[in-house]
Amino acid sequence: MQRGQVVFTAMERVVFGQPAAEAVVAEADRLGAHAVFLLVSGSLNRETDEVERLATALGNRFAGLHDEMPAHSPREAVIACANKAREAGTDLLVTFGGGSVTDGGKVVTICLEHDIQDLDGLDPFRTVVDDQGVRHIPPYAGPKVRQVTVPTTLSAGEFNARAGCTDTHKQLKQSYENRLIVPISVILDPAPTVHTPEWLWLSTGIRAFDHAVESFCSLDANAYTDGAVLQALKLLGQNLPRVKAEPGDLEARLNCQIAAWLSMTGVVSGVRMGASHAIGHILGGTAGVPHGYTSCVMLPFVLRFNESVNGARQAEISAALGRPGVPAAEVVHDFIAGLGLPRTLKAVGVEPAQFELLARNTMGDSWTYSNPRKISGPEDVMQILEMAA
Repeated sequence: MQRGQVVFTAMERVVFGQPAAEAVVAEADRLGAHAVFLLVSGSLNRETDEVERLATALGNRFAGLHDEMPAHSPREAVIACANKAREAGTDLLVTFGGGSVTDGGKVVTICLEHDIQDLDGLDPFRTVVDDQGVRHIPPYAGPKVRQVTVPTTLSAGEFNARAGCTDTHKQLKQSYENRLIVPISVILDPAPTVHTPEWLWLSTGIRAFDHAVESFCSLDANAYTDGAVLQALKLLGQNLPRVKAEPGDLEARLNCQIAAWLSMTGVVSGVRMGASHAIGHILGGTAGVPHGYTSCVMLPFVLRFNESVNGARQAEISAALGRPGVPAAEVVHDFIAGLGLPRTLKAVGVEPAQFELLARNTMGDSWTYSNPRKISGPEDVMQILEMAA
């Protein structure tokens, strides 16, 4: 008999289909916040009126704003934001933007709780993976200043009590975990997402797709998570093409947001991912590949690598996407290509000369060790990278 447990996060609610500004104000009221600091996407702030609308709605509770959070949440940007938020006397952090903004906000709340004011101050709080793939999470008090997030992409990290933050000196994306860094509330409003560049919306949709696929194929897969992630695949399979065809289709956009939420059911309840996620983390932190693109270029090849050990599970993925009997690697490849997204490492600027470093760094990611087909060393990672070249 299968054994396991589902661990729920400290998130209190998900609000969907309501205007973002209205929902944020309601959450500030509910939480008794008096000094709300905004960490937002720079392009959203400079090129639209969405952030101004939110700040205006908050009225005298608006405490300040930071709109510089580059991809992969570098430590420098996190510390800069935390120092501004601390000076503003922040009692609630609201993040409004993509995955790097969301993750950066999680680490900002750690900085506020532990008065971290410089780059090295983050070292004692990061998760360390030993050479056996065991993840060591340092114990520390979770933040009292919590985060409300309004995501504008589909990578869905807002549902996870884990954050990625890049040490730019080591060129390595590192992990931070604490049950209280998960946002206290997530607000899914499809309207602001029309400003998200098409490539970013679609590629982060494939990131959510990757969550669902690797959850379904996981060593820890179970009936509870299977139902959610298969539904996520169906919704993404139907609605990502709808948004590409008609960018103003808010119903399809909301369906994609809910699919991204469903795709995280396994991740947030303790189901381990595999090599697509593990290599993807390193492609981001070491090679600077955008988060969504990492899944576009790795997932089909990881499926091919794993097919000998979980072909039956992969067949159910093909069926869920309406192509029973076709290898899942081919189905997923065709789906990604049909959205006009990159399909090779070369297409995202990664050259074979980088493979050795990427493979070596991947051995420091815990999900390398939970790939369905055992990965024993960098040479196995190299095999996957060479397929994706």
